[in-house]
Amino acid sequence: MNADHPTTDRATSADTVSSTAHHAGRAALTLAALGVVFGDIGTSPLYAVQTIFTADNHAVKTSPNEVYGVISLVFWAITLVVSVKYVLFILRADNGGEGGIMALTALLQKQTFRTHRAKIVLVTLGIVGASLFYGDGIITPAISVLSAVEGLHVATPSLAHLVLPIAIGVLTALFVFQRLGTSKVGRVFGPIMAAWFVILAAAGIHEIAAAPAIIRALSPTYALAFVGEHGAVAFIALGSVVLAITGAEALYADMGHFGAPPIRRAWFALVFPALTLNYLGQGALVLRDHASVENPFYLLFPGWSRIPMVFLATVATVIASQAVISGAFSVSRQAVQLGFLPHLTIRHTSKQEAGQVYAPGINWALYVAVLILVLGFESSAALASAYGIAVTATFILNTILFLAVVRVIWRKPIWMIVVGAVVFGTIEVSFFAANLTKVVHGGWLPIVVAACVVTVLLTWQKGRNIVTRSRTEKEGSLRELVTQIDDLDPPVHRVPGTAVFLNASPHTAPLALRANVEHNHTLHEAVVVVTIEFDRVPHVPDAERLRIDDLGDRADGISHITARYGFQDQPDVPHALRLATDSDLEVAIDVDDATYFLSRMTLVRTDAPTMPTWQKRLFLAAAHNAANPVEYFGLPVDRTISMGAQIEL
Repeated sequence: MNADHPTTDRATSADTVSSTAHHAGRAALTLAALGVVFGDIGTSPLYAVQTIFTADNHAVKTSPNEVYGVISLVFWAITLVVSVKYVLFILRADNGGEGGIMALTALLQKQTFRTHRAKIVLVTLGIVGASLFYGDGIITPAISVLSAVEGLHVATPSLAHLVLPIAIGVLTALFVFQRLGTSKVGRVFGPIMAAWFVILAAAGIHEIAAAPAIIRALSPTYALAFVGEHGAVAFIALGSVVLAITGAEALYADMGHFGAPPIRRAWFALVFPALTLNYLGQGALVLRDHASVENPFYLLFPGWSRIPMVFLATVATVIASQAVISGAFSVSRQAVQLGFLPHLTIRHTSKQEAGQVYAPGINWALYVAVLILVLGFESSAALASAYGIAVTATFILNTILFLAVVRVIWRKPIWMIVVGAVVFGTIEVSFFAANLTKVVHGGWLPIVVAACVVTVLLTWQKGRNIVTRSRTEKEGSLRELVTQIDDLDPPVHRVPGTAVFLNASPHTAPLALRANVEHNHTLHEAVVVVTIEFDRVPHVPDAERLRIDDLGDRADGISHITARYGFQDQPDVPHALRLATDSDLEVAIDVDDATYFLSRMTLVRTDAPTMPTWQKRLFLAAAHNAANPVEYFGLPVDRTISMGAQIEL
């Protein structure tokens, strides 16, 4: 018996170590999620309550019933929209582990609908939602950083004139350092945000202890009574209450980085309680001191701590802005992969995390837009009017697409769809309607941004389809060209080496290959035609990356491979060729010494009635600014040759 004890002890010890490591990994992932996912919603206490009470010349008063009603509305908005809709339900709708409105759109694109129009409508709604995200990406950095730095008004009024210069300096540094990525500083984001939420909770508890009656606001009866008794005032308040749930979309959009479980753990264990306590504390402060509505967040803290809180809040808002900006990069890349944008210059900033990317063009466009906002609106209160439209419209579109997934993919009964639509639709449509009153006061901004982005996305998709049809006609069949090679007169001269031809379609002959054969009468001994396909999934593993096509018995030394990538993957043609050499590729190729051929299209605008003139000009401008395909496909610059052809638009 004694001989068994050491073995048992070792097994127990190994199990303990494994369990400890598992729990440590879960804790680390949860902490990391705190630093990325919750930055936006976590900094909403800076301006949400202040905006509710100061909007429209203090239309919402500071009487006890109105304070209870407002805080109750905030609490139940967070509970129903964030905790129930997003955390409990929508996080279940992942596309290969990835989330966000483009992932929902990709899920629905793969489905068969009773009518083609239904699919077109749903995909268009997804495009509109993605476009609204760019509006959010512009407004969030501006309003978050401004609201944090505005704490100087409260802490040291004599420094109020420095708010705008400091905010611009912080934002400039934020965008300049985007090129470094978040990998190097990401590990400190979690602890900072954890400290932020603990401080939010502590400040709230301190004020609740001074006015414990505010706890009544947790009852939904106060929210319902406020809406029922105050009519137009409550409607105005709803337009600002939505500021408390900005950033909820990030819970879903960033799911691919961490998975749903760490997000749920962080939300229910720390973020949700901390936000609730802080909002209750701000309500208690307003009850005790009506003048505190001018900035209830910073007035929660004693005078000596306000300057440090301005610093911490600024860091927290930079983290919040980072998450939204990174999200804009990811959405842009997904739009490229799904065919709604031209190839953009995308750089990976981390060797470990595929989702950490940097898009220079998007970054600097956002920076210019953010600067214009800061200089134009000058305060977070003024920007608050522009914020709600984008957020509430995105909520509605997410709900529609999610319910479509529940019905079409999950096959849930129609009554469940109706209940979800009534519960969440009523809440979100009410928020959206309340924010429509702000259109003339800044709410037009995200609408204009979204309209411009939608126009670009749909124009690119339409123009791309036209160009693809024209190109297919010019290229002709790949199989037919292969069978004709041996019969050409004069015969084709085979030269040593490997030639790789990239082509958009697996069925047509690359124009560069056709030119070499028909005009130059020259062909390399080893020829590989490569087609890149993007699946409507986030990632494709290497084991499923390649499909090697049989071109027939007469395809002497010529092979075709299709390399599949997800919309979160970065295409790498040399890597795909190395995978092919280890599989069933019949042609012996030298990847390290291969010559790569690209067929470059020169687009010419004509009077053909394919698109309106303004759309043709927009499409040509977008095509002109597309990324270099050599860099995009990971090709060696010194061994890549481009051959042109003209396409009429």
